[in-house]
Amino acid sequence: MTDEAIRALAKRFFDCVETGDVDGLVACYAPDARIWHNTDRLEQTPAENRATLRGMVTRILDREYADRRLQVFPGGFVQQHVLKGTRAHDGVRLELPACIVCQVEDGKVTRLDEYFDSAHVAEFRKTA
Repeated sequence: MTDEAIRALAKRFFDCVETGDVDGLVACYAPDARIWHNTDRLEQTPAENRATLRGMVTRILDREYADRRLQVFPGGFVQQHVLKGTRAHDGVRLELPACIVCQVEDGKVTRLDEYFDSAHVAEFRKTA
């Protein structure tokens, strides 16, 4: 893939979360992709990640990936950003700084490794 194609995939991937298009994001994954988060060190399949993201988009409104810093490399990309949003049940504004490393092949994300501070994640997961 060209750098331009990888950049377009990365933009589409994160734009889907902002708009709540979970199925659009999952379509960016290869069928056998693996998604890993540093906070639990477990791997998810695209289907498991779909369920996680559906929950997040219902709990967190006005999602925005701010301060996107995208670096493309042969076979993938790294993006640093701050995911901002509003917690639905109490209106609290949240920020989650993160770094995502993706491997890409044939126009699809084959592996995603996500790194973020667990304290910020706990705020995102709070419920009423």
